[in-house]
Amino acid sequence: MLKSIAVRVSQGTQYIKDPRQAKPAGFRGKPVIGNAACESACTACLAACPTAAIALDPIRLDLGRCVLCGDCEPVCPSAKLSFNNDFRLASTARDALWVGESHPDIDPIKVSAALHKRFGRSLKLRSVSAGGCNGCELEVNALSNVNFDIGRYGIDIVASPRHADGLVLTGPITRNMTQALQICWDAMPEPKLVIAVGACAISGSPFEDCDGIDRSFLERFKPALYIPGCPPHPLTFVCGVLDLLGIPS
Repeated sequence: MLKSIAVRVSQGTQYIKDPRQAKPAGFRGKPVIGNAACESACTACLAACPTAAIALDPIRLDLGRCVLCGDCEPVCPSAKLSFNNDFRLASTARDALWVGESHPDIDPIKVSAALHKRFGRSLKLRSVSAGGCNGCELEVNALSNVNFDIGRYGIDIVASPRHADGLVLTGPITRNMTQALQICWDAMPEPKLVIAVGACAISGSPFEDCDGIDRSFLERFKPALYIPGCPPHPLTFVCGVLDLLGIPS
């Protein structure tokens, strides 16, 4: 008993009191496009990017494809590309995930009055890994731990789609998961929403050209929220959902 108390005292307060004000040390988050001019005819960042997330003239970066590997930063001779630890990366619009000189910040999440009225006090989510590597899945699991404790906002991950209000989609959606994904979606009662978690769920990157990928599900059911990253930080998910539903910290 005394040992347990000593461990608890040494660990201090583990939970994050206000997720929106957290400052995760060492986290590679939002890309920052500097004001320095690119060197003439330089395409070093383009060649270094493994997911074709970078576009030039003007330089901009698609967080829906970016895996936050950071390979573009050290090869840029003008130090135009860098990353900070900002985890507020979620968006309600796919196009808003582009970051550039003229659009340095991701557009604020649009609070849905309808979703707030329906799910503002209770939101149950069913997680489906549609061919994921388990990176995003591990971070989704972490949402319920003592650090992030998403349950304090009335948001829970549930075991059955029949108990769920929303689908948390991870993975690029492989062909052998399309039927299972559709069955899960069909079993969920109306109204319901899709949350796309991770770069491969948002865009299929870097697997979108593979024969084993079938992303037609997202052509039929547009996500209400995009959570970028590879994998996303749990705080990105927590704050994104809270902002979508208009829930205060």
